[in-house]
Amino acid sequence: LGNLEMAFRNSLWPHWRWHHLMTVDPLATLETSIGHQFADRNILHEALSHSSHIDSEHSYERLEFLGDRVLGLLLADHFYSAFPQDDEGALSLRLHGEARMSTLAAIAKNLQLADYIKSQSGLDIAGNDGVMADVVESVMAAIYIDAGLEAAQRFLHRHWPLNSRADAQNEKDAKSKLQEWSLQHGLGLPTYRQLVKSGPDHAPQMTYEVKIEGYDAVVATAGSRKIAEQTAAASLLELLQERASGS
Repeated sequence: LGNLEMAFRNSLWPHWRWHHLMTVDPLATLETSIGHQFADRNILHEALSHSSHIDSEHSYERLEFLGDRVLGLLLADHFYSAFPQDDEGALSLRLHGEARMSTLAAIAKNLQLADYIKSQSGLDIAGNDGVMADVVESVMAAIYIDAGLEAAQRFLHRHWPLNSRADAQNEKDAKSKLQEWSLQHGLGLPTYRQLVKSGPDHAPQMTYEVKIEGYDAVVATAGSRKIAEQTAAASLLELLQERASGS
């Protein structure tokens, strides 16, 4: 630039900078980070909409339900192919390591998803690992709906560590441990059921029960389905282990 043009540009810098920032498409930046450009942006908007947001016709919760299943399928397929020597137990350990809340929340933070989630002002979205994990799964579902399973698989391989090993025994979550105990004792899989959902949409309280054959159900309440189920599973497992030890 010539000296005169540079001086003119500098004199307009505050206005030029504001105009530049206002014309940047934030979702395009997110799409670059995700590694997928959406044909239908509406599904991405839904995936990023918390139930507390007043203008959200639909929140991410339905997409999270689907994304949880898509993620499970893709992880199972990956580990089944990558580790032919592993038995069902070892494969389950690997899968649960990649699908646990802390892993998903870390992925959400790496993608800076909190910057894009629409929610009620004042909510600490970034500090809520349950919400961050759910939004990762809702984004997974959005990609699957927008472009199919291969696109969702590319998202997985781009952002998941996929390095969980069978020696992660100590990192198994309560639901995994309860399932393992139940199967070892020939009682089948634990079943989970929602009993009550109360409170406002942006701060719900969910009560879930867990039950296995031959034992009374155990109930827990938390701010999300995942935490309630994990808490109930941990309580039931502790009870079963106490009974087995005779204490």
